[in-house]
Amino acid sequence: MIQRIQTVYLLFALVVTGVLPFFFPLWTLSDGKEYYFMANQFYAILFGLSTSLSLLSILFYKKRQHQFVIGRLNIILNLILLGLFVYRSLNLSGETVLVSEKGIGMFLPIISIVFLVLANKAIKKDEDLVKSADRLR
Repeated sequence: MIQRIQTVYLLFALVVTGVLPFFFPLWTLSDGKEYYFMANQFYAILFGLSTSLSLLSILFYKKRQHQFVIGRLNIILNLILLGLFVYRSLNLSGETVLVSEKGIGMFLPIISIVFLVLANKAIKKDEDLVKSADRLR
């Protein structure tokens, strides 16, 4: 049943981590150049891994437990990504040569975490519904 609400939430998380980073810069350098996630290979790998986990979770729609675990791993991965962004912004804050203005791309992991938490809640709700139906048999 791919038309469940958690699939919609996972699809939103996939778009947030797979499509939107190409359009929103992480920050703007002091010389006016925008810094996208592709400039740092580590950020590109983490965003790609998060997108892959969202897609994998969508494809595991018949195995709710696997979907739930993959969602948790994806939340942890996005928290690591968010932590790296916060570290970078606090470590290099102010008017240094490297960073002068934070971009909206730094907040994409937060949006993705929200969608992943909503998806995990819906997966848990479905799992509880199936368990209660099994008790009646």
